[in-house]
Amino acid sequence: MTTDHPFQIPLSVGLRDDARFENFYSQGNELLCASLKAATQPSGEQFTYIWGSPGVGCTHLLQAVCHEADPVGRTAAYLPLDELKHLGGGILEGMEYIDLICLDCISAVVGDTQWEEALFHFFNRIRDQGNTLIIAANTPPRHLGVQLPDLSSRLSWGIVFQVQALDDETKLKAIQMRASARGLEFSDDVVRYLLHHASRNMNDLTVLLDTLDRASLSAKRKITIPFIKEVTGL
Repeated sequence: MTTDHPFQIPLSVGLRDDARFENFYSQGNELLCASLKAATQPSGEQFTYIWGSPGVGCTHLLQAVCHEADPVGRTAAYLPLDELKHLGGGILEGMEYIDLICLDCISAVVGDTQWEEALFHFFNRIRDQGNTLIIAANTPPRHLGVQLPDLSSRLSWGIVFQVQALDDETKLKAIQMRASARGLEFSDDVVRYLLHHASRNMNDLTVLLDTLDRASLSAKRKITIPFIKEVTGL
């Protein structure tokens, strides 16, 4: 349920334009992706908690949800709590009037009494408004170390998903898919070179793709192993 109650988003956190479901290699996470897409609809799951190790794609998925909400006419906001912790839990005031809220890196504020109180009350306000809340962390709810029992119970209100990590062969396909979306062509040998010489974290690999994309455009050269060595020193 939405409302005409006026609200003011206290900050604006940009979304990566390429952080969309079509750019997420969903093998092993098909049910999760289907549930998140459904959550962009008013009839979808009201509370969802996703977790996974760094680089598996939690941030990508939260931002993809926000992108997906816009075409169906729902307001959405993405809040990375690790970057916003210093602002205090008061930033959540009034956010319950947004149709869909994605809170990333909740573990960054767990253990802070003021933040835990703010999150507890935010859950209640979201429930009362009938809007949607999706949370991401690097551990399941029971392992977060939440101090406030009432908040701990709220975190288990909805559905919980673990974002499954990709194995090397699936990572190869995922990198090629993301490269193709940029108009780049990466051979299997090029991707295997990256997997053996660069960070295996998908977030880091995405940043590296951006770097190689810009360098390739500037130099008007194809991306080959010698070119990667020249640009990155790997």
